[in-house]
Amino acid sequence: MTAFKTLLKNLGPGLLFASMAIGTSHLVLSTKAGAQYGWIMAVPIILANIFKYPFFEFGVRYTNVTDKTLIEGYRNRGKGYLWFYAFITLFTTFTILAALYTVTAGLFINLFKVQGIELSYIALALFVLISALLIVGRYRFLEVSLKFVVTILFAALIITTVLVVYKGQVSTVSDFTPTPIFENASILFLISLMGWMPTTVEASSWVSLWSIEKWKTQQQKPSLKESLHEFNIGYFMTAILALFFLIIGWFTLYGTNTELSGNSVIFADQVVQLFTTHIGSWAYLFIAISAFATMFSTCMTAHDAVSRVSLDIIDLLSPKIQLSGKKIFFALAVLILAAINYVVIAAFSANMGKLVALATFVSFVVAPIIGYMNLKNVMSEDVHPNDRPKPWLRILTYMGIVFLSFFSLYYLYLEVL
Repeated sequence: MTAFKTLLKNLGPGLLFASMAIGTSHLVLSTKAGAQYGWIMAVPIILANIFKYPFFEFGVRYTNVTDKTLIEGYRNRGKGYLWFYAFITLFTTFTILAALYTVTAGLFINLFKVQGIELSYIALALFVLISALLIVGRYRFLEVSLKFVVTILFAALIITTVLVVYKGQVSTVSDFTPTPIFENASILFLISLMGWMPTTVEASSWVSLWSIEKWKTQQQKPSLKESLHEFNIGYFMTAILALFFLIIGWFTLYGTNTELSGNSVIFADQVVQLFTTHIGSWAYLFIAISAFATMFSTCMTAHDAVSRVSLDIIDLLSPKIQLSGKKIFFALAVLILAAINYVVIAAFSANMGKLVALATFVSFVVAPIIGYMNLKNVMSEDVHPNDRPKPWLRILTYMGIVFLSFFSLYYLYLEVL
């Protein structure tokens, strides 16, 4: 009982990670993977979660042992590391949030049957609402609210998945031909799926920053074992939910020749309809609200994280400028990110596909590099030898770097040559 109370007390960074990850990679890509390719896509989803695990675990480990963020560790390894991560964050600023808010706006239009209002205006309203919540509530509000959202979402998806499996797989149409997995278009989709599964590797520093914020609300910092245990629960939850979405897409759409749209509004309607057609019209509102809550919480966590990371990078690149920890600068960062990404959404209109493809392209290509940077951090003199990762975890890290590097090179080959 004492161990359970300790876990609840420490619950925070791992929960935020789960909330942030259960977004585009799950609702969009996992569902589409099951709908187009069936159960076989469980293999790359599982492999991506296994091979990327050390990269995220190192963020929790390094911060707990050193009381420094991963980004501080990059600076300690050399300015080149920090400038590289700064470039990736700059690119993230113009893609990930815009993609997330676009999907969320599409779901809102679908849920409330909004007509006559452009998607960009709905996204703007979401930017205003979420920015206000983050500025006023900050980390504490984020953590408390997401405990409820993630719990409800997890329960809802378990129920939905059980109902879908109970109903059985839809009948295959007579002219159905399975999509070839090893053609170029399928390989590109596969790489996009793994690029954001469970989420982008650069988000490892987000967990690091959330850990710091969490400890500010506690009288005593959790031990390394407790921090890793809390994170592992969140990480395992994201992997399970990815498979839930895959199963739902597989059981409801695979074999029907239904193609999921790249337009966010149409896609939102398709996702909700594929749930309700198979389960029953009574589930429409239940499913629509669950899907919207999924994306709304993802927008909140990602917006908060990118704001914190941006301030941390500026502080480390210019030591005389100390922006982190000051409410006014956090508020400015949140608002500036909202403004930038609203412009991006207005420019791309409702074409979510281009935004997601652009974001996943960069995320996947840099994943092995950031994974190596994280390994350098936890194996440095900053970390006591007793607190460094075990040999099996280091071996898994190198396997992940090789695995992701191979696919990154192949991705570049398909795209460039």
